[in-house]
Amino acid sequence: MNPTNPVRQDLAGRIALVAGATRGAGRAIAVELGALGATVYVTGRTTRDKVSEVGRTTETIEETAELVTAAGGEGVAVPTDHLEADQVLALAERIDRERGRLDVLVNDIWGGEHLVEFGKKMWETELAHGMRMLELGVKSHIITSSCVLPLLVRHEGGLVVEITDGTAESNKGFRANFYYDLAKNAPIRMASNLAHDLADVGGTAVSVTPGFLRSEQMLDHFGVTEANWRDAIAKEPSFAIAESPVYVGRAVAHLAADPARARWSGRSLSSGQLAAEYGFTDADGSRPDAWGYLSRVMNGETDVSADDYR
Repeated sequence: MNPTNPVRQDLAGRIALVAGATRGAGRAIAVELGALGATVYVTGRTTRDKVSEVGRTTETIEETAELVTAAGGEGVAVPTDHLEADQVLALAERIDRERGRLDVLVNDIWGGEHLVEFGKKMWETELAHGMRMLELGVKSHIITSSCVLPLLVRHEGGLVVEITDGTAESNKGFRANFYYDLAKNAPIRMASNLAHDLADVGGTAVSVTPGFLRSEQMLDHFGVTEANWRDAIAKEPSFAIAESPVYVGRAVAHLAADPARARWSGRSLSSGQLAAEYGFTDADGSRPDAWGYLSRVMNGETDVSADDYR
């Protein structure tokens, strides 16, 4: 350790569960919690021996756990399908048996990008695809909270973070597909409702959204890497405001380490908003305000520059 830049251990002794930590925001959140000294249980369906319906073999929960440990925490990979209540109950029982407590639950379960057909009306979307999106983005979150919260509420001060796409403000309009809109608005309401239920046991619940996320899947979609991601701006101009998963990872880690985080309970928050509050930056030193920028773009403004929001 560099004595001039000591490792922060704000979350030493704290136990976190990041549900849906195989890649993207979930992986980055787990790593940043680990960087603050937390023990982080990471779950997902893709392991070194098995691939989920997403079909990606390049990211696994075992790798995420190793990254958490390398960052300074302790990563524990537990293969879990969060649509199977018995598996989630077994996960909660394992955490209880091994640690005796849970301080942070991050619900980042999704994996439905391959099902979204933007531009199609509700009745033109295959019903099975639409219902699967709701299972992945809504039902899985409900099952996880129902099974895990009895452990979390044993100790005052627990934190629940619902990861979604968009804020309550940005999602007032239609989110491009009937089922996707429901799947991404539901976690916002879940956080608000859980804040109500957690209030008298000293718990906090929030929803958090990244901006335009440069996830592994998004980079592959545009045929770029993290090193040359700006090349994708020619295909998608709004990608100029894109942020790395590190940004939302740091947002959740700062929330978890904030002793006064209850002031946020029930709120719909963004990585950019939390960066302005806590003073952190993205991995490249920038501080993107994606939703500020995108709100103007979606409003039809043509003279707005992403540079003014970084």
